[in-house]
This record gives sequence, structure tokens and C-alpha cells, in this order.
Amino acid sequence: MKIYTFPVAPNPARVQFYLAEKGIAIEEVIINLPAGEQRSPEHLARNPKAGLPVLELDDGQYLTESLAIIEYLEELYPDPPLIGSTPEQRAFTRAMERSIELNIFARIVRYVHATNSPLGLPPNPALAENEMKFLAPNLEGLNSQLEGREFVLGDRVTIGDCTLLAGINFGRFGGWDIPADHTHTRLWFETFALRHL
Repeated sequence: MKIYTFPVAPNPARVQFYLAEKGIAIEEVIINLPAGEQRSPEHLARNPKAGLPVLELDDGQYLTESLAIIEYLEELYPDPPLIGSTPEQRAFTRAMERSIELNIFARIVRYVHATNSPLGLPPNPALAENEMKFLAPNLEGLNSQLEGREFVLGDRVTIGDCTLLAGINFGRFGGWDIPADHTHTRLWFETFALRHL
């Protein structure tokens, strides 16, 4: 297998953090996003939407979408479980990861692209303001939830931690940071980031 990726980019990053947590070694091929390599004919043959990451399977098929890649790899490499080992754990993990993706990760990504896009997208102050308006209460909820917890779901690392780290790391790369008074989230970031950054 091969994984087509680009460092710091949020969706590739959450797969890279997942791979590191699992201890899975897959050959990486860097696609230079700022240089536009994702729009090359070679990459469009892998993913017509020009996105990353892309997992090339041993039989030559290409799997796109970061969560689908993670789910596929979790089936191949179930230990240690990052989605869960019981139906209840898997359900709560998927629910938490989805909430983080939609309400925190995606809003940070859109904010960065609207203010300081590494891809050169034009500034969009109205979009940035809207994302911050909806991001703020979700960050407050996350900060409360993380009080006394090592990971987003308590005492076990999950794909929710990988998605959250990818979003926050991209935000920091683009000039956004965790609010200073969100001490539980800052502690989680400082501790979990040491494992990967």
C-alpha cells in the first residue's frame, strides 16, 4: 500500500496521526498542495476530486476520504482499537469523532482558508466571522468535556483525538490558536501533540 499525503494538511494529518497511534508503516508519497500537484493528471487518476489523502491498495485500487481510509485500516489492523472494541465503544467513538469533525475541525479549516489560506485562497472576512461564531460554543463544550480527561473519550485514545489534533494543528499553522482560558483543551493539546508533533 501507499498513502498519498501532504504534511500539515488537515485531512491527511488525521490519517497520519492515526497511522502513528496504530504503529502502521505505509509508504508515503508527498503531493505538494501549494504547488498544485493535486491537479496533475497523475493525481486526478487517483482521485478525480483532487483531494488528499489517497490510499493506494495492493491491487491498484484507490481509496479516498480520510475516514473511509481509517475505517479500512482499522479492519485490517484491529489492535490497538482506535474506534472501539465493543458496539457501544464504536458507536460513541464515531459519534464523538463526527461531532469534532463537523463542529470544530471543519470550522477551523474554513477559518484558516478564509483568513490566511496556505493554498492562496482570497480572504473572506464574512466567512471567517461566521465560522468563529459557531466554533466558540463548540470549543467551550469541548473544554468542559476534557476536564480531568487524558483523551476526548476518557482514558483511551480514539480517532476523535486524531481528528481534533489535525484540526488544531492546522489552525495553529494558519495563525489561529486555542483560546487562552480553555485550559483543559490546552493541556490535552500539549500532552497529545507530544506524541506526534
